Amino acid sequence: MTRYDPHDKVWSPPMPFLFQRQNGTVPAVFNIGTIQKMIERRCLALAEVHPGFKGLKFTPHDFRRIFITELVNSGLPIHIGAALLGHLNVQTTRGYVAVFDEDVIRHYLEHLEHRRQIRPTDEYRDTTSDEWTEFEEHFDRRKVELGSCGRPYGTPCQHEHACIRCPMLHVNPKMLTRLAELEADLLNRRTRAEAEGKAGETEGIDLTLTFLRAKREETQRRARRPAVDLGIPKPRTDPSTRETL
Repeated sequence: MTRYDPHDKVWSPPMPFLFQRQNGTVPAVFNIGTIQKMIERRCLALAEVHPGFKGLKFTPHDFRRIFITELVNSGLPIHIGAALLGHLNVQTTRGYVAVFDEDVIRHYLEHLEHRRQIRPTDEYRDTTSDEWTEFEEHFDRRKVELGSCGRPYGTPCQHEHACIRCPMLHVNPKMLTRLAELEADLLNRRTRAEAEGKAGETEGIDLTLTFLRAKREETQRRARRPAVDLGIPKPRTDPSTRETL
């Protein structure tokens, strides 16, 4: 079944939409306004039995947030939740998920522990000096002017170092003033390109400005979050010798 998007002015590909109805002999998707009115009527009915629902207003998008929150609270790693929602950046998913940072870390550690248990034991070996050097160099190459690149280990840059447009760029909050300088430069270039009738250049600059402003908002939001106390790791001991490793 397909659905017309009034915002993008396009028809969606065939998808298993949740709210469907029969329009004569043709199946159709419920209008968003209709769904919202159905939810409002249900909240009014629930408020008579559960006063906590009185005055609450839900939107269809709220159920998307509830869905991913339940999954992550049940132990699903948040990066898999990001893939389910179609988010390019896991930080966007964190804005959806109503969990504390400690819960996110706990779920991630549980996922790692599970993966370690099912991994063949012969794969656990000491790294060679060349492998360790290569590993360190990977993280050195991820350091860029505006912050750090979050691309996975062993993968090259897929965006030809166009960092502002890259979803893997994590901007350092200390570089917010640099973003303001880049924005001012892009606006000057856009004015010049528009005056010279360079429509393609103007369109490219507008796209870059969109990414830049989104990264600035995301960085400001991260800067306002409290730091998570991970504690001090305890040294491991060898059970056979009782010596600290």
